[in-house]
Amino acid sequence: MRDASLEFLQTLVNTPSPVGHEFRGQRVWLDYVSGYADETYSDAYGNCVAVLNPGGSPRVMLAAHADEIAMAVNYIDDKGFVYVRKMGGVDPAITKAQRVTVHSRKGPVSGVVGNVAPHLTKSDNDSKKLQMHDLFIDIGVTSRKEAEKWVRIGDPITLVDEFQLLRNDLAVARAFDNRIGTWSVAEALRLLSSRKKLKAEICAVSNVQEEVGLMGARQIAYSLKPDLALVVDVTHATDYPTVNKAQHGDVRLGCGPTITHGGCNHPGVVARLEQVARAAKIPLQHEAMSATSGTDTDVIFWTRGGIASALVSLPNRYMHSPVEVVNLKDLAMIPDLLAAFAVSLKKGEQFKVNI
Repeated sequence: MRDASLEFLQTLVNTPSPVGHEFRGQRVWLDYVSGYADETYSDAYGNCVAVLNPGGSPRVMLAAHADEIAMAVNYIDDKGFVYVRKMGGVDPAITKAQRVTVHSRKGPVSGVVGNVAPHLTKSDNDSKKLQMHDLFIDIGVTSRKEAEKWVRIGDPITLVDEFQLLRNDLAVARAFDNRIGTWSVAEALRLLSSRKKLKAEICAVSNVQEEVGLMGARQIAYSLKPDLALVVDVTHATDYPTVNKAQHGDVRLGCGPTITHGGCNHPGVVARLEQVARAAKIPLQHEAMSATSGTDTDVIFWTRGGIASALVSLPNRYMHSPVEVVNLKDLAMIPDLLAAFAVSLKKGEQFKVNI
């Protein structure tokens, strides 16, 4: 991975983008893609678009969500301890004893999620399942009045953990889900910006509020009216202890990105992805889905009567945790795959199921 691309990834991951409050990360993304796009813009809720080769056909949407799971200030007690509400799939059990940042109107406020020492807990309560309303944050004050000078109800909260390289091409961060996606579509746009044979119009999209119902994708897919869409997200790697491969499939770090079969994934688009991957010598892994994919693909594909869509995913260990782990070589293949797909498109090409 080139140095500038790695720096962009680190900046994206380390920039807090809690769901519903994605503007910091979106600014980073727009600043980067503006150097490779013919046009950039954002809409009412902060979905961001970078357009290359406007007027080309078909119109291709390369989409990924910008938001990360987070918490929000829900209640402040008389002693100034902050209680929270989750935004997205936050696991209370792994949120305890973490450092956090409350993103207030006055700026970032540091705090810690309290954790009662084992010496002070009763053994008969050890098996109790922790709930979000059990968590409390200590911001270092002594009263509600003092706390309210710093934070208020509704302020978003993110964990402090940031990007770190491990070894063997692995990296760890709190928010690879789904900053790897917005990075990938931006990098694909960069690669395509120098391709003279491009027939399609490319709309790279960094959309909002996926973690609370795929909301931004609904908005931008409707207004953008693409002819087809490729969605980039993370998927569960299953190559570590205790994961049941018979139930969850066999997906490994270091073996390339995955494509998903069935449901919202158009068979013609999937077949083209496989074709260009073979030609570019990009290894692919495969996943099956039931009713839904759990990604923005689920809402994009039925917009306006049907948009031919497919999902490309990066294997990710320990998803929705402060220590998500991905393989950077796997990640670097995704922009190459997206770009190869875009270049393969003929002018005006459409994808329809053969009947």
